[in-house]
Amino acid sequence: MEKPALTLYLAAPRGFCAGVDRAIKIVEMALEKWGAPVYVRHEIVHNRFVVDGLRAKGAVFVEELSDCPPDRPVIFSAHGVPKSVPAEARAREMLYVDATCPLVSKVHIEAERHNQKGLQMVMIGHTGHPETVGTMGQLPDGEVLLVETPADVATLNVRDPQKLAFITQTTLSVDDTAEIVAALRARFPAIVGPHKEDICYATTNRQAAVKAVAPQIDALLVIGAPNSSNSRRLVEVGRSSGCAYSQLVQRADDIDWRALEGAGAVGITAGASAPEVLVDEVIAAFRAHFDVTLERVETARENVEFKVPRVLRQPA
Repeated sequence: MEKPALTLYLAAPRGFCAGVDRAIKIVEMALEKWGAPVYVRHEIVHNRFVVDGLRAKGAVFVEELSDCPPDRPVIFSAHGVPKSVPAEARAREMLYVDATCPLVSKVHIEAERHNQKGLQMVMIGHTGHPETVGTMGQLPDGEVLLVETPADVATLNVRDPQKLAFITQTTLSVDDTAEIVAALRARFPAIVGPHKEDICYATTNRQAAVKAVAPQIDALLVIGAPNSSNSRRLVEVGRSSGCAYSQLVQRADDIDWRALEGAGAVGITAGASAPEVLVDEVIAAFRAHFDVTLERVETARENVEFKVPRVLRQPA
């Protein structure tokens, strides 16, 4: 039977960002240097395929430091951790490696600098997300107020409207964040913003690529995990940019082929913690169902690379 024709539009940039690549390398290098097991507090990045691959090599993923023995190395995830976590590790005399993305660390430093000037912080982020928890945990209780929507701004109870600054989670929707910032500036004209936008380059670039491809397609598939903030934002950006059928899939097995019947053009992208091998898997699955023509839609080129911690660059 002749396969129906389909054009696959591959959004670029997509997939791994420099922070994710660095975090995975840190776990792999730690295993090479110290042997298994190496403990990792929280998923190193939000992707089951990546986590399962590292687990097979000897990484043990836990949620709390109390789940780690004191005599084995522990790695903190790319999302960052509250200050209390490395403090506890030092108190227990544990060997630890911080894999926090440098762009997240930049937000931590920013928050501390504002705090030292007597400013109360407003954080734009998602309740309970590890990055938000880690960033808010850089300062004492009450010094960081969390908002998720423009409506939250109206109910903020601040200490002094003249002494405020805002920071953001790095994986948010660029457009949604702009609305919240506008609401903050309208209510608190004196509020201080970051010197440079907190939303990371990779999040911004991947969202821009989706905006470029959305008008050309009947459906968008975002390869990523359900607990990946940046992947979920890509789905939202696809829908808001005109592609009503925008869906998150973890693997090719998750594709709803019935929903794609009659489609002539489908877009594919991947969240910042999804490896390219999963993109290849999805393309292969489409080739099994359609006569595929591949088109690439590139809106930016990335050449960012972050160094791993010095302790892992030294000979064992």
